[in-house]
Amino acid sequence: MLKVFLAEDEFVVREGIKNNIDWNAHGYDFCGEAGDGELAYSMIGKLRPDIVITDIKMPFMDGLTLSRMIKAQFPSTEIILLTGYEDFEYAKEAIKIGVASYLSKPISGDNLLKEIALVAERIEARNQELEIARRYEEDMKERTELLKQEFFEDLVTGSKDLPYILNRAKELSIDISALKYNVMILKVWSIKHGADEYSGSVVKVQEKLEAITKSHGAFSFDINLDGRAVLFKADSEAAINQSVSEAISQMKELFSRFPHIRYFAGVGQVVDRLTDVPLSFDWANRAFAHQYLSKANDFLFGSEEGLHSQRDEVILSEIDPKHIDRKLVKEFLRMGDETEAEVFLDEFFKGMGKNAIRSTMLRQYITMDIFFCVADFVENELGLSRSEMETVIPASDLLADEKTTRDYLVGIVQKAIALRKENSQGRYRDVVNEVIAYIAGHYSDEELSLNTVASHVNFSPNHLSAVFRQQTGQTFIKYLTDYRLDKAKELLITTSKKSNEIGLMVGYKDPHYFSYLFKKSVGCTTTQYRGYKPVEGEA
Repeated sequence: MLKVFLAEDEFVVREGIKNNIDWNAHGYDFCGEAGDGELAYSMIGKLRPDIVITDIKMPFMDGLTLSRMIKAQFPSTEIILLTGYEDFEYAKEAIKIGVASYLSKPISGDNLLKEIALVAERIEARNQELEIARRYEEDMKERTELLKQEFFEDLVTGSKDLPYILNRAKELSIDISALKYNVMILKVWSIKHGADEYSGSVVKVQEKLEAITKSHGAFSFDINLDGRAVLFKADSEAAINQSVSEAISQMKELFSRFPHIRYFAGVGQVVDRLTDVPLSFDWANRAFAHQYLSKANDFLFGSEEGLHSQRDEVILSEIDPKHIDRKLVKEFLRMGDETEAEVFLDEFFKGMGKNAIRSTMLRQYITMDIFFCVADFVENELGLSRSEMETVIPASDLLADEKTTRDYLVGIVQKAIALRKENSQGRYRDVVNEVIAYIAGHYSDEELSLNTVASHVNFSPNHLSAVFRQQTGQTFIKYLTDYRLDKAKELLITTSKKSNEIGLMVGYKDPHYFSYLFKKSVGCTTTQYRGYKPVEGEA
């Protein structure tokens, strides 16, 4: 119900307008009145009416001044000016201010109502457009998140040139202009639920981490299924280092409030160019690989020294035997991702000594050890046959050079992780099936959204979106929209219910948005759809 406010200094006129019209019967809420412009402005600020009817001549503040101030503060409020003066200059000023209607007094209640109805139609049309835009934007959120992930992948892989990156950032409203950049890779999990599972507290922590990220002008992006990358930017090295340092302090303070939460982060080094961000990401990735080589709950910084070997000779006395630990490999096999395998193995070897992999004897020993570690993981933890690895140790070629050894080890580790993921798909299938069942039972609820369902299954929205897309091949919002519209099409064919009733039944309270979405998705109006029975496979 639209709210109407009246500002009129003549008591008799004010009382006549207020009392001689049955406002409620005509669908309006007469929310207030004032005898002068100054008092009216204060009341309008509190009551926020949709329509203000005001006399042009009033004490303390005239109607034109009042209209000007209303439009400056509340631009969506519509104004009807009443005047007893036939002065064209007043009308010109009213048009300039943006007044909806300029009426001469005296005016009958019927004529005033007709004018209010015309203004109300404009308000309703505008509100419908805003609602359509709001709902469309809401529906596009998940799609936008996917586009941001693709953008970040393009940025850190260096697969696109600078003009493309800048243009894409502009399209996604990401302001990446700066003189300095740095990257952080962060993973958070709960020891109550395991590294790959989510709980309500993990979701809460992730929301707070996002707020910390934004407070430093940084951007966060999903990577893999359960990791986040943060892109920091500033115009000086001191400023970006301070931003990273403060963010880490705030994150640590946050984590301290959740004792069962575990975290690990790798931080890159500051770079000067946007095209050097892949280098910063590489440093961060190498530091992040140490989550499997050191304790959890840490922020490690990558460096140039960690990327390059400085000596060629191998000194066995420098090799740290404590680092040749199967537990580290097992931990990576349980929690790591295929994309991290190369970096993990590089850091694993470097932990033994800068040039440990150059030793033929050590390569032979480590290769055998990792092979049997992987085989044990596949057989005893995944419950699969060792033959699933589809690999043997190529004894004659394995020791030929470091690259051959490295490629072989990366291959068997990646294969084992792929088998682990295949083995765990059942859990994700169960979650997605639960989501699909929830949609089937609640699709008529207008408030149903990715966030609602994520809360129901104790996943973060971004994680659920990734899992749902992985399992079904489509986004959550696409599945929900298709499900609702399929139900709507079924009702259009099998019932005589009105379009707005059907829209409400499938979760669209606003009939205009339902009509808009139906035509956009199906290609015709609901009335046109009712006129024929589509052939199989037709939208």
